[in-house]
Amino acid sequence: MSRSLLQRACPVCGSLSRREFLTKQTLHLATCTDCSMVYANPIEEGWATGLFYGQLATPFYLSPDKVQSDYSPVRFARELRLFRRFCPQGRVLDVGCSTGAFLFQLKTRFGSDYDGTGVDVAGPALDYAEQQGVRVLRDSFFNLDPAKHRFSAITFWAVMEHLDRPRDFLAHAAALLEPSGLCFILVPNLKSLAVRLLGSKYRYIFPQHLNYFTLATLKHFAATAPQLQIRHACTTHFNPLVIWQDWKGSGQFVPDEARARLLKRTTAYKRNPLLQPVKLALAATETLLDQLHLADNLVIVLRKAPD
Repeated sequence: MSRSLLQRACPVCGSLSRREFLTKQTLHLATCTDCSMVYANPIEEGWATGLFYGQLATPFYLSPDKVQSDYSPVRFARELRLFRRFCPQGRVLDVGCSTGAFLFQLKTRFGSDYDGTGVDVAGPALDYAEQQGVRVLRDSFFNLDPAKHRFSAITFWAVMEHLDRPRDFLAHAAALLEPSGLCFILVPNLKSLAVRLLGSKYRYIFPQHLNYFTLATLKHFAATAPQLQIRHACTTHFNPLVIWQDWKGSGQFVPDEARARLLKRTTAYKRNPLLQPVKLALAATETLLDQLHLADNLVIVLRKAPD
């Protein structure tokens, strides 16, 4: 990979004032001294342009373990429940759709309630999505014209943490939403129990993630799009296997193949009926962690003002 490095301002408030947060191998994280956002700086140019995601498509996004897990009926269970709660029908744009698994599950479960479209920079992943019957756009998200394209909901499932300019994506999403339309954002939680226990050993502190949100900085980020108002915010997901593996690990970056294998194992456990008591215990733990804002991921639902 190229080592051409780009310097960044704070991705939330734009400030250049920062202090060091942590260093992990080649990854350097900074804290904005104005808004407390944590972000990677500098970053390799390929992460900013999206070039590296195209290169990752075959070895990771299209690996058998990853695809099998993403297309499992249990994979997007939490996201689908949340989405269905706030958006019972309409036109949906999934930004960073990868292989199209979320839209596939949405169509499989709820049929004609939704008209879904995906957009991504990884061409091979879009090829796979189309093979599964998912409609995709092979164009830049920013080339979508609000005069021609309007959506009831736009989703960013585990996407905003990857973006060099997340504010631009949020602003364009607001423009593309119809009045009263909804924007769903899921990102890793920098103040999760996993991060508190593991620190820099946590596997999701790695070069692909450019932005590291807390609940406070995610809300601050949402406020950069004044047309959108917060309808709901919570924390979700808890995977003790990640904590266990990373606790035992060396603290080095976890290879993509290892992350895909663990995803496959976790998905298999969720589908095993013999583990129902364990799943109930984990669900109760996740509920408690959410109450304490300590679950693995943050979710925020934003609503555009009606006309």
